[in-house]
Amino acid sequence: MNGLRLNAGDFAAKLGEQYHTHGYAVIREVFTRAEMENLGRAFDRQYAEGLRHGRSFRHQNLFYRVTPDANLGSVVRFVQWPSYKDTDFDHYRVDGRMLAIVGSLLGEDLKQIINQLHWKPPGAAMADFAFHQDCRFRRPPEAYRDLATSYVQTGIAVDTHRRANGAMRILPGSHRFGDLGLAESGPVLAQTMQDDSLRQVGLDPRALIDLEMDVGDVALWSPYLVHGSGPNRTREDRRLYIN
Repeated sequence: MNGLRLNAGDFAAKLGEQYHTHGYAVIREVFTRAEMENLGRAFDRQYAEGLRHGRSFRHQNLFYRVTPDANLGSVVRFVQWPSYKDTDFDHYRVDGRMLAIVGSLLGEDLKQIINQLHWKPPGAAMADFAFHQDCRFRRPPEAYRDLATSYVQTGIAVDTHRRANGAMRILPGSHRFGDLGLAESGPVLAQTMQDDSLRQVGLDPRALIDLEMDVGDVALWSPYLVHGSGPNRTREDRRLYIN
């Protein structure tokens, strides 16, 4: 498992090279296991809150996406902007380590666009995300100038991420092809990954790899990187904090 270390002397240069060449990077052990246990408890609070609503619920920017599930009755797929409600999420999104990572790519003049919690609960009948690019969510396009170089997506691994529990599947280098229009037939969280969707836009699914992370690792990926994720076939959750 390769990855960068935040405290390396040439960290910024190595991060830039990895990210711009391959469209993603992973920084190892940014946060301690104790910190992620604390964040995990915050995740559990928000999941319970979502289930109490019983259905999708929005209050201003705070949004709980709750969907029916054939196995579990209902599941919370994600929460948007929990930082408005829970100080733990607010703490980690502006943690100095995160700012150092993002700042090394984008500079110090930063504006946050999204703040999300993602779950893949064990036993869920549907927890997949179809192959897509995050540029599809940055609309209208004219509102995001130079999206490829002015925006980066980050994910903090609260749990270990492997293929068995639904780790992201990514296609390194696919960010170089721009907006490919993947998964335009509906919500990405209502579709499974299909290799044919990649072939239809000239991509080879044999180039896919698993974005493996351990607890406390941080991943970064381009808004044009092709990625998706499958089901969780383990007995443990797979939680990801996206900013």
